[in-house]
Amino acid sequence: MSGLFVYISNAESREISVHVLDPDSGDLTHADSVQVGGGVFPLAVSPDRRFLFAVLRNEPYSVLSFAIDQTSGSLTPLGAAPMPDSMAYVSTDRTGRYLLAASYPGSKLSVSPIGSHGFVQPPQSILRTELNAHCVIADASNRFVYCTTLGGDCVMQFRFDVATGALTPNVPATVRVAQGAGPRHLVLHPNNRHLYLLNELDASVYVFELDPETGALSEMQSLTALAEPLEKPAAADLHVTPNGAFLYASVRTSNTLAAFRIDASAGHLEPAGHFATEEMPRGFNIDPYGRFLVCVGQRSNGAAVHAIDQQTGALTFLRNYPVGKSPNWVEIVRLP
Repeated sequence: MSGLFVYISNAESREISVHVLDPDSGDLTHADSVQVGGGVFPLAVSPDRRFLFAVLRNEPYSVLSFAIDQTSGSLTPLGAAPMPDSMAYVSTDRTGRYLLAASYPGSKLSVSPIGSHGFVQPPQSILRTELNAHCVIADASNRFVYCTTLGGDCVMQFRFDVATGALTPNVPATVRVAQGAGPRHLVLHPNNRHLYLLNELDASVYVFELDPETGALSEMQSLTALAEPLEKPAAADLHVTPNGAFLYASVRTSNTLAAFRIDASAGHLEPAGHFATEEMPRGFNIDPYGRFLVCVGQRSNGAAVHAIDQQTGALTFLRNYPVGKSPNWVEIVRLP
């Protein structure tokens, strides 16, 4: 197996910590900490795994570009570019030519070109969204882009022009969820036929069918990520295993991870249990082999490694590790 490197953004200690994840045991070894000079939150990795992008959510708002050493996983700063606001989420399009960013306080999206050497440029376009944009991702075909708006209780749908980076509203322009649900994070199934949504305010999970021709979403299912009712669950992050078998969601108030089995053909979800993890689990991710889940606790200042049962999706806690202060985002990269 290739080397696995874990990158964790730590807002209060203003650093990105770099760790090595053993692909057999799940052991996590600290390799480096890179000071970034600001409150670092969302991270994104280029599709070719050569570059990492990190957003600072304090003024002046900016995105930092780093080259990833293909042997050691170390980060080399390439420079900084302005962001139009405090951005809650960043991702690249499927070619790695554009950085897409969503602003929660500013209710806007931005599209920034990425140079051939991995350096993000200033935004080329800024779009207004419904209230509190929280996540933005492109589908696998790179023809469609989806954006959640927590205050708008909807997923906004766009057509994406890869030649120009332009976003235009799709038809329909939005897909609504229950009032007060609070759409937060999205994740695509590897088959690109289903899209999953985690709502922050009621911890519900929606399953949408994605029309491959039009990009339009159709609601298929809605269920909860909670083991028992909570007044303010503060659901946070959402990821699917690389083989598309399991989906996981984090709930900050209960300090838990909810697991779901995914029907291979229909995409529907079936609850597969709730598992204790770090305190206030704002961010987590799954390794590219689908064997381990690494979750960070914003209050515990730690990272927990859980083994994923390949048959049931159940999580087994292995060990936790100290990281920086107020960790919030996890990216796991396989190199080379």
